[in-house]
Amino acid sequence: MSTHRRRRSVVPWRRRVLRGAVQGGVLALVVGSTSAFTMLHKSVTVEVDGSTVHVEGFARTVADLLSSGGIDVGAHDLVSPALDEPVATTVVVRRAREVAVEIDGTEQTVWTTADSVGEAVQELGLRDDEVRLSASRSDPLGRDLRVSTRKTVHVVVDGNTIDSVTSGGTVREALKDVGLVLGEEDRLSVPLAANAVDGLVVVVTRASSSGETTVEAIPYETQQVEDPSLSKGITTVVTAGRAGVRTTTYQLEIVGGTVVGRTVIASVVTTQPVTEVVHVGTRSVPAVGVVDPGSAQAIAQGMMAARGWDDDQFACLVALWNRESGWRVNAENSSSGAYGIPQALPGSKMASAGADWRTNPATQITWGLGYIEGRYGTPCGAYGHSQSSGWY
Repeated sequence: MSTHRRRRSVVPWRRRVLRGAVQGGVLALVVGSTSAFTMLHKSVTVEVDGSTVHVEGFARTVADLLSSGGIDVGAHDLVSPALDEPVATTVVVRRAREVAVEIDGTEQTVWTTADSVGEAVQELGLRDDEVRLSASRSDPLGRDLRVSTRKTVHVVVDGNTIDSVTSGGTVREALKDVGLVLGEEDRLSVPLAANAVDGLVVVVTRASSSGETTVEAIPYETQQVEDPSLSKGITTVVTAGRAGVRTTTYQLEIVGGTVVGRTVIASVVTTQPVTEVVHVGTRSVPAVGVVDPGSAQAIAQGMMAARGWDDDQFACLVALWNRESGWRVNAENSSSGAYGIPQALPGSKMASAGADWRTNPATQITWGLGYIEGRYGTPCGAYGHSQSSGWY
């Protein structure tokens, strides 16, 4: 029997260790890759023009997510967060469409995400109380819209000049706002169907088939009434002024077919003029104390100063948004869906000012100030409307 023991080889053992290390590395790579793909997999609620869809897929950005969900986005569409932003839990898409808009006779084409006529007017930066529209503000927005803005038209008639403020789109509508009654034989310096533009002068030449009766306009007066329910700087036309009508009958002296004299037989006011009544606000603007640096009110105060609005306007804004939201960035009306400091309805409108509209007070305030300026002119204008109607 041999006394030599057989030596056990160490090479297979080393191979087993090396094989285990390689397998472990591969496993770690697979686990890491799986985790990365898991992090990229998203389940997101996408709101497209008010309709909600759920999109699942692998996406780093909003653009990737919408692409994986088969949702195409046009160049003028509104997307929040923006296409290059990281994917959020909710994405809002509002489709833009091309609308033909005629403003005071001038045609233009605009892209808009507005659903209603009122929203489109707001996007155009026009104030509701200073325009006349071809459709109701609450109507769905169609493919075309005619807008007539407020303007001053000078009507020269019966030796008088009537300066009328009107939002009529044509001369016919402007004369109707004035309350001017035209005779069948009367002549105008411009056609009734002509566009009414600011500063237009319309000369009315009276005519009578008999030459014995004339009709003349009586200009209306304007009365200003102090109104303590309105804030200082706010004026409201309570009663629109309308011109009256005077009918005068003459006895003519005719020689050789030529009128050489006339005598008044009767002169009667057939339509009394209506005095225009304007209410002028006298209520003091509520005082504002010291604003905490860094607060939402401090942000708003700086933005308002940049727009040229003074402390009185800031006080109106503070009172307005105290009433609306208490200046809370996450304030939400459960019944209407209005959201944020300015209570935008819907809140996604504020995406036009920034993708972080849900959480950033500066974004909400930027949108809110733009809305107020376009619709009411000033914060005091918006506050006065809110005080009288309960909304703005």
